[in-house]
Amino acid sequence: MDHTYELAELYKVLGDSNRIRILYSLMDDELCVGDIAGSLGLSQSLVSHQLRTLKDAKLVKNRREGKTIFYSLDDEHVRMILAMGLQHVEE
Repeated sequence: MDHTYELAELYKVLGDSNRIRILYSLMDDELCVGDIAGSLGLSQSLVSHQLRTLKDAKLVKNRREGKTIFYSLDDEHVRMILAMGLQHVEE
């Protein structure tokens, strides 16, 4: 099956620096929207919007604890994509 369209869509999602910053903030720990926004100096509404896009692309997942929703990287593949991309640009 040809997955070129889906791959192109994945790269579109990864083509936004704020989304990349959000993904990197989730590399070591799960965080809520407020924590991500505070650490990156972004508005909570912007972070929420970007997290929705990242979740739709299956790059992040969430879990609810009471009223708080915590976000984390969806799986090890996301971590590998980020690490390999960074390695490539650092060469």
